[in-house]
Amino acid sequence: MSETVLVTEENLTVGRAAELVGVSVKTLHHWDAIGLVRPGGRTSAGYRVYSTEDIARVHRVLVYRELGFPLAEIARLLDDPAADEREHLRRQREQLTERVARLEKMIAAVDRMLTATSGGIRLTPEQQVEIFGDDWDPAWEGKAEERWGDTAQWEQYAERAAARKPDDWRAVAERTHALNADLAAAVRAGVAPGSPEAAALAERHRAGMAAYFDCTYSMHACLGRMFATDPRFAANLDALEPGLATWLRDAIFANARAHGIAPETAVWE
Repeated sequence: MSETVLVTEENLTVGRAAELVGVSVKTLHHWDAIGLVRPGGRTSAGYRVYSTEDIARVHRVLVYRELGFPLAEIARLLDDPAADEREHLRRQREQLTERVARLEKMIAAVDRMLTATSGGIRLTPEQQVEIFGDDWDPAWEGKAEERWGDTAQWEQYAERAAARKPDDWRAVAERTHALNADLAAAVRAGVAPGSPEAAALAERHRAGMAAYFDCTYSMHACLGRMFATDPRFAANLDALEPGLATWLRDAIFANARAHGIAPETAVWE
């Protein structure tokens, strides 16, 4: 049974209590209705009032709510003497730490994209054909995004692409055309995969991937497999020189082995 008390600085009406702790009167009424914080006293007119202990309980509820605890769990923590409050707080701290790490990663990604897009532009389809040649299909970028858009490497590509101007892309295209010509010439000349000359070409090819994303030897081996087995990639390479797709795979594999990677079982890392 509630005790009849006077309204004082230590015994507050719901309106004054709500103002003091920074929540709405409706919230305090709800917490009262569900038994989370029930004011222990009443005025002579029958109005509920909050004691100092009641206000202290409200503050504890607010702390737990800020930490993400559901109201039912808060009630159990406050009312169950057997509840391990420290263990609950420890677990909640771990979850908050993980959430902060995820948010910091997201913020860093947004910052990188803001930096990239502030100084660069994306090429129009017409500019892509002008720079990369008549055999370039502007739809390839969309297809690539469908296939790899959820990878870290695509994120790197998007950042670097946004930061480049047309002249930067022309330089990338010139290096790519020069490398393709040298690769085709090596196949015609019968250069053996695994030879120093083939290793140098494989390294140029791997370095060329840096225009798009950081390419490890393991990733390069995965690309080598794809060049030889994916019909579209193989056709594009063999159009430069018959047998180039297989030769490039073998040269990449030999170079990967020289750097401690088993190419046949290499993974994307």
